[in-house]
Amino acid sequence: MNIPESQDLLVLDSVTRMDERHRGKVLVAGSHGGVYAAYLAALGRLRGVILNDAGGGKENAGIGGLPYLDEAGIAAATISHRSARIGDGADMLARGVISHVNERAATVGCKPGMACADCAALLAAASIPEREPPPKRESRFRLRAGPAEPEVWGIDSASLVTPDDKDKILIVGSHGQLLGGRPETALKYDAVAAVYNDAGNGIDGAGTSRLPALDARGIAAATVAHHSARIGDARSSWDDGVITHVNKTAEAMGAKPGMTAQAFVDCIAKAWAARSR
Repeated sequence: MNIPESQDLLVLDSVTRMDERHRGKVLVAGSHGGVYAAYLAALGRLRGVILNDAGGGKENAGIGGLPYLDEAGIAAATISHRSARIGDGADMLARGVISHVNERAATVGCKPGMACADCAALLAAASIPEREPPPKRESRFRLRAGPAEPEVWGIDSASLVTPDDKDKILIVGSHGQLLGGRPETALKYDAVAAVYNDAGNGIDGAGTSRLPALDARGIAAATVAHHSARIGDARSSWDDGVITHVNKTAEAMGAKPGMTAQAFVDCIAKAWAARSR
């Protein structure tokens, strides 16, 4: 549940749920520790933040936000994806074990191996940043468009889905875990299909629970291997992603594990065109 544990500690399932009221707080959030989530944390002017390492993954993208947050003036850490569920802030606070810390977090005593709750308590001594966060590149972009198929769009975060995506295939940089286990968080608005990052699956098989939830809505869905594409980076998923899991809706349209993300899109687009005739 997204309930603050104290006046200074905020627990959320996603860093996208912040607003100006959270300035100066310590945040434990179920988001991955990549640069996009770090950027949102920096916008919130947090005192400190703990995210999920998402298994590290390709080029250690799951912890790529830690040096970014150092630059932004924010103490930050990640918990091991094997210790608590990604997308579940309360579980991270209860079971999480710290896997990595940035330089600013280390200066207040945070270190790998400590409990998430203990690290959060130490982060309360960190300073509040005053500087503007380092810039972040465009996070929503068209990847492919054809006359007889759905447009394919890349979005670095599931929070960027809009009602206009109803007839699109979405390559999403976010992890494939439901936020707090709630089915309604699988996708804000309907789309033809969505591809996520499996975030290393992690404890309790976290990282793919959006897929069956999207089956219930008739939306084809899949995840790419966290070691094949950088989490939080839709373009990386599009260029290099390899499918690890597909839901029943996608399987019925010809998709299967082992294919590339672009081959997955080809299957969905072909099936969609056939049904539209």
